[in-house]
Amino acid sequence: MASSFLRFSLLFIAVYTADGFWNYAVTRCDFNSTDPKDIRYIYSMFYNKLEIARFDSSVGRFVGYTEFGVKNAERWNSGPEVVQRRNEKERYCLNHVGPFYKAVLTKSAEPYVVMSSTTPPAGKHPAMLVCSVYDFYPKQIRVSWRRDGQEVTSDVTSTDELADADWYYQIHSHLEYTPRSGEKISCVVEHASLKEPLVTDWDPSMPESERNKIAIGTSGLILGLILSLAGFIYYKRKARGRILVPTN
Repeated sequence: MASSFLRFSLLFIAVYTADGFWNYAVTRCDFNSTDPKDIRYIYSMFYNKLEIARFDSSVGRFVGYTEFGVKNAERWNSGPEVVQRRNEKERYCLNHVGPFYKAVLTKSAEPYVVMSSTTPPAGKHPAMLVCSVYDFYPKQIRVSWRRDGQEVTSDVTSTDELADADWYYQIHSHLEYTPRSGEKISCVVEHASLKEPLVTDWDPSMPESERNKIAIGTSGLILGLILSLAGFIYYKRKARGRILVPTN
């Protein structure tokens, strides 16, 4: 599964003056596991929403982003401040990542799968299946295809995990193929919320919803033809009953 960083932050408001200038610092830990190698400690200093300098444990020193920040970064890198920040990863991050990581992993949402068939815009195969996976969390997920029990690795494309802006994600995987009689094609989803892979078999028969749409459309067409025929018969009968009166 693709890795994705989790994060928790602590905001420190250092100075607030009456004329509206802000000077503040944000401490955060970025991590994708509890392994110290996968944890970054970042200490950022801001002035009026502009980041002026940062200490990143993966860099090991202060880096300035403005003229004022560069001057202070040079001073901090030659003093005790840089040593203090290097120790903060162990003191601050390593003591908190474990509980945060465990809490995040217990918050998960199971995906649901919708499979559909379409015609590929181009390619060497006449058919394409789409496996759409919706409403899952966390982001990491694996979607694969099986054909008669064997994993398919060619003619498969997938989108990235797409955020729905509500903490949930969706992803769409496409399989181009040439249909064969009696074959079984399945979409397999692996996710942290699932105790075992979610396997969805493709049913080439038309879904009931599609059958209902066609039935309703056909009924409407037949009713329209019946009404048109009834109107035509009525018109013909009325025309026969008319008496023509000669005029001078």
